Amino acid sequence: MNTYLAFSLFSLIILLYWVIAEMFTILFRFTGLPDERARFQVISLLTGCGFTTRESEMILSSKARRRLARVTMLFGYVFNITIVSALINVFLSLKEGQVSGYLLGILIPLAVIAVILIFMRVPAVRAWGDRVLERLARKILRQDAANTVLLIDYIGKASIAQVTLHSVPEEFRGMPLAETGLKTEKNILVMLVEKEGGQPEAAQAGTTFSDGDKVTVFGDYGNICRTFNAKEQF
Repeated sequence: MNTYLAFSLFSLIILLYWVIAEMFTILFRFTGLPDERARFQVISLLTGCGFTTRESEMILSSKARRRLARVTMLFGYVFNITIVSALINVFLSLKEGQVSGYLLGILIPLAVIAVILIFMRVPAVRAWGDRVLERLARKILRQDAANTVLLIDYIGKASIAQVTLHSVPEEFRGMPLAETGLKTEKNILVMLVEKEGGQPEAAQAGTTFSDGDKVTVFGDYGNICRTFNAKEQF
């Protein structure tokens, strides 16, 4: 294999890895993980590097994420052992003219996907893409009216999470925050409330919840989900 073909094969494998990593990142986002944390964990799982951080607790805290992590690890192992070796064998068995056509046939669709994924990094396009994916996730999971949770971080045994209230629980509807008992009875601290079309604002004693609010809270993750009738989702 000459230098040109070796470099081409290397570039193809890198591109394949990147596209696959982005796809699995989207799947982890469907389970409620933030984008950057999801991407780091996916790369760690796919490559089998075993890099462990405190963020890995986010995966272990959810049955759905643990199942997806197992699939990601198995896929990464199969990709490394089977697909990479198969590609090398195919390239070695083809003539140079055939390799060029083979490369072109693979690289064009991969390049199109790569351009789309790069384009999705533009903030305005990303916001639009997030809305489309969110609607798709709700439709697939049949949770159009369900409140959803985005896990932001862990601090000790507690979590910081953002709850999207598609439907405010009846026990909190129209009730000032100070009277909800969230802090005193549920041990859940409400930090920020983002009204539709507005900016996140610090929660006040008189703050009331409305449908469509995004509420940033601190407390036990399971308790947060139960209290707000929320499910993990994109």
